[in-house]
Amino acid sequence: MPMPQGLSTALFKHLPDAVFLIDPDTANILDCNDAALAQLGLERAEVLEQSMRGLQTTVSDPDQWRSLSQAIRATDNHVFIGEHRHASGASVPVEVHTSHFIHAGREYFLSTARDISQRLALERDLHSRDAQLRYALTDASDGLWDWNLLTNEVFFSPQLARMLGYGPYEMKPTLDTWLSNIHPEDAQWVNRVMQEHIDGQRSRYNAEYRLRNRNGHYLWMHDRGRICEHDASGKPTRMVGMVQNITDKKTIELTLQAMASHDALTGLHNRRECDLMLSRQVDLCHRLEIPLGLCFLDLDNFKSVNDEFGHAVGDKVLRRVAQALAGEIRSTDSLFRWGGEEFLLLCTDTPEPDLLNLAEKLRSKIAAINWDDIAGLPAMTCSFGVAVFPDHADTAESLFIAADAALYRAKGLGRNRVESATPLMSAASGF
Repeated sequence: MPMPQGLSTALFKHLPDAVFLIDPDTANILDCNDAALAQLGLERAEVLEQSMRGLQTTVSDPDQWRSLSQAIRATDNHVFIGEHRHASGASVPVEVHTSHFIHAGREYFLSTARDISQRLALERDLHSRDAQLRYALTDASDGLWDWNLLTNEVFFSPQLARMLGYGPYEMKPTLDTWLSNIHPEDAQWVNRVMQEHIDGQRSRYNAEYRLRNRNGHYLWMHDRGRICEHDASGKPTRMVGMVQNITDKKTIELTLQAMASHDALTGLHNRRECDLMLSRQVDLCHRLEIPLGLCFLDLDNFKSVNDEFGHAVGDKVLRRVAQALAGEIRSTDSLFRWGGEEFLLLCTDTPEPDLLNLAEKLRSKIAAINWDDIAGLPAMTCSFGVAVFPDHADTAESLFIAADAALYRAKGLGRNRVESATPLMSAASGF
């Protein structure tokens, strides 16, 4: 029996769930049913003026839409948990099922959005009956995982998938899904901590690391877990855990650490960090029986720059000198702003001849800086004092004093020169 004329239109109109016809390229809404209008609190003309990027609170920029479009095309039924914006300003939680099809040579997306407010309310009510369960599933984490150690299958909770920008069924339930998205700098350490817990060397797995989300950005995670099942021989077979997004907290923490250890003007390590590192490097070089070079340098006649040109120009000079110095040293060297116009350079495994060559190279580099953008500023020069552990000193303090004495001698001999500490100078200072 043929379908009565107009029945398909009536079905579309009377479906209880919101239905949207979407242009895959632009994300524009081409049509919708009455349930969609009711769900959004909008008139038809208002809805058809919008795009899904404007409607969906979690998919706002073009890159996110392109990524989501690719996922929709890759499956017959893409499921996404998100929120739609209501005309009142409220957010409507929805479970969206989207398919793709071709009609008359043109591609379309068809999305069915079910309001899950009542379902979420029931879930919250269920969770509220058990405070510990509520803490584990909501307050204590942004997602849960359950790892079968025998098959390497991993269940990722919908909350975890959503946090990373995926639909509830998009993340492949395998261990590699997690491993391949850990930041390369963190992967080895995280794997070691995990393995030590599995081997019984740690009572629990507890790690902070960076995990890549769908858009390629890294989020800081606090990940905790424990072995919860063993086989008859005592071998671990199952592990569960929870993940919390600590990106905001970690960003503040790293910013405060940087402020505590770096000079705000030049971006170099500051004097406080130098004090800590100098002692550690002397101890390290003593154990490894390798030399440690210390180069203490001071801009010549810098006070006249501040007096004649002002402190803004003086700051510009310091920043440019810092950049010039940083561009000439090895990645293993450490450069500090000691204070004022003074800088200090630590060079591990650097004997005196190599340190003198480097200091001379840096002296020439500073003397050759172009200051044409600051009218009237003369060429800047720098004096250097160098000392090497253990040739000139055997402690961090005496090494600094030896280099400082050599710098003082360079100043006294006319500036713009490099002077090296000598065993005689160290002995005269009581070392």
